[in-house]
Amino acid sequence: MRRRGHLGSEADRATFRALHQASLASPALREGLTADSSERAIKHLRTLLGTPALALTDTASTLAWDGSGAHHQAQAGALAAMLVAPGGGDAAGGWTRTVEQHQLPCTTSGCAVRTGVISPLVVDGRVVGTVQAYAPTTTASLIRATEEVAQWVSGQLELAELDASRNRAMEAEVQALRAQISPHFIYNSLGAIASFVRTDPDRARELLLEFADFTRYSFRRHGEFTTLAEELRSIERYLLLEQARFGDRLQVTLNIAPEVLPVVVPFLCIQPLVENAVRHGLESVDHTGHLRIVAHDRGHECVVEVEDDGVGEDPDKVRRALAGDTSLDSTGLGNVDARLRATFGDDYGLVVETAPGAGTKVIVRVPKFAPGVSVQ
Repeated sequence: MRRRGHLGSEADRATFRALHQASLASPALREGLTADSSERAIKHLRTLLGTPALALTDTASTLAWDGSGAHHQAQAGALAAMLVAPGGGDAAGGWTRTVEQHQLPCTTSGCAVRTGVISPLVVDGRVVGTVQAYAPTTTASLIRATEEVAQWVSGQLELAELDASRNRAMEAEVQALRAQISPHFIYNSLGAIASFVRTDPDRARELLLEFADFTRYSFRRHGEFTTLAEELRSIERYLLLEQARFGDRLQVTLNIAPEVLPVVVPFLCIQPLVENAVRHGLESVDHTGHLRIVAHDRGHECVVEVEDDGVGEDPDKVRRALAGDTSLDSTGLGNVDARLRATFGDDYGLVVETAPGAGTKVIVRVPKFAPGVSVQ
């Protein structure tokens, strides 16, 4: 019988140890190449390489040093600058160079930093820094290992850049929604409030406070996520203002399961759907329109439905809106769909059921818990 806890051969155990150290270094590197992320990742990278000393640099200075020979840190920055200088080597193509003892002058007795290997960190075809491994002697295996670690670190930094690009894109999408809210809603809301100033000043004052709270939420500057409770609270303010304008022509029903109120969702992901339902579904009808908002608890998911009995829409036009056709006056649908997919994956895009004269139902599914999704 094999002893319990046996992990196979020594080669298997070495593989497990290497994967473990890589997993420990990865979270810091996914934040980008900074002094803080380098400090948190470097000890795990040195363990991977098994060298007496390791440095991480940007293109001109040392970001972090681990191991012996810390008095060489300034030299590491200078060597990185030399590598990325014109004529320093084809770094973007994977060029790695060695450092000889005469390039590392040292008067410290017994210092293990005598030779080194420098390999570039490349993101999107440009050198952003280096990995530098130092040892008493340079071997072919150390050169190869340093180059492999540098390529892996470069991959993590590429992912960090993709995350940053995604965040910038999502912020741009939110800005687009804010621009959409501004012309279509603010003018009508202020007009409705003004109509009550003389006839019902108390209601005008209450509506003005609701308007202030609504705009404060919609134009806030921090956090790409919010709770469903906060999103629904803002929607309730929006509908109070729209009912002041439409009167009895707009009937609203909300049915919200309390279990889903803490669920974290992308900021402004339900409100544009409600606004579309009012503007495109109910505004042009000459009879009482009904808007229904339901939030269900479905095990590990939350399902939100926004349904109106208005004029409906051509399904082909909806498909174009979801595909991002900016020529349509329905940018909210494509915007929300893109952000849901970017946050939770393609399984969580919008589902739209509609036809001319048949009203519209938009279904949003979000997981109750998702890695990296939280309210800040």
